[in-house]
Amino acid sequence: MTAHTGGSFILDDPAPLVDALRADGWRVIGPRLGDGAIIYDEIETVDDLPRGFVDEQDGGHYRLKESGNDRWFDYVVGPQNWKKWLFPARQKLWSASRTDDGFEIEPHQVDFPKTALFGARACEIAAIEIQDRVFDNGDFADAGYKHRRENTLIVAVQCARSAPTCFCSSMNTGPRSEAGFDIALTELEDGGFLVECGSDHGAGILDRIDATAADAGAEEAAKAVTVQAAQMQMRHMPENIAGLLKDSLDHPRWAEVADRCLSCANCTLACPTCFCSDVEDVNDLSGDHTERWRVWDSCFSLDFSYIHGGAVRRSTLSRYRQWMTHKLSSWHDQFDTSGCVGCGRCITWCPVGIDITEEAAAFAAEPADAGGVET
Repeated sequence: MTAHTGGSFILDDPAPLVDALRADGWRVIGPRLGDGAIIYDEIETVDDLPRGFVDEQDGGHYRLKESGNDRWFDYVVGPQNWKKWLFPARQKLWSASRTDDGFEIEPHQVDFPKTALFGARACEIAAIEIQDRVFDNGDFADAGYKHRRENTLIVAVQCARSAPTCFCSSMNTGPRSEAGFDIALTELEDGGFLVECGSDHGAGILDRIDATAADAGAEEAAKAVTVQAAQMQMRHMPENIAGLLKDSLDHPRWAEVADRCLSCANCTLACPTCFCSDVEDVNDLSGDHTERWRVWDSCFSLDFSYIHGGAVRRSTLSRYRQWMTHKLSSWHDQFDTSGCVGCGRCITWCPVGIDITEEAAAFAAEPADAGGVET
């Protein structure tokens, strides 16, 4: 039968869906192998997907290995995230050229064809929704981000397993996504996929596919997959961490973590919600042409807080404290949500394995007045 809005369906494999997306003119960006990791790049067929691979992750450790089976999505998340496409690391803002009577500014036109993000996990969809609040919140809209989001379709993959670094369950962002997708896939334990439709755009794609209607047993089996993934999670975030951090700005724990932190910014670059940026002006040698670019930056960079002759946050301690307290506490004040989705990337890709859940647990376990610390 042909799929339609409101039902769930069974597919043997993702190939008909990828083919239908591409036939409808969507550029498909999905997971594939690259540089020994799962990366997000354009895929043309399901053969590009890293089928049969699984990841090993822990603090400061990431490896891919063959799983020994033919499952499609048993890996979790890699170093990249979808902000690579929606909030690019380098974005041209405008250019200017010298004229006979001054100069002429030419705004940059964003070129972003309609794009399907294929294989987004629940925590990543939650991260996209958080960045929506940052870049298109009703009071302010970033034109480039808005254009890219309007041309985006999301195909979710519900998680069947969790890495040791995952803690999305305690952040209420996964491992099952209930909304925010156009189409969702759940890889069933016995093979095949349960397909759910989340929007009219998704229905338009599914209408192109001949699929079998799912029965109640298949729907229950799909829910059991994500329940199992949640039960695998060993890390969690304390519920009251936002308030604890506000009361712990002088806690001695900051000095302990600063002794280990390299201030390398890996955590912010891997994070799917961090949005710090800088602006660069690039001139040609003749002085006849200039361009302005927005580039990713990090609150871990010494110069990020440079104001009128000096940096405000000079020590590693102050920069780590800024990152963690903004991420888990003051983000609530700005955007009515945490800035963390529990994906665990900051743990995996920290060279020294600093664990944000371990640090949060330390603040929860020790009194806030345990002593002052110099910043």
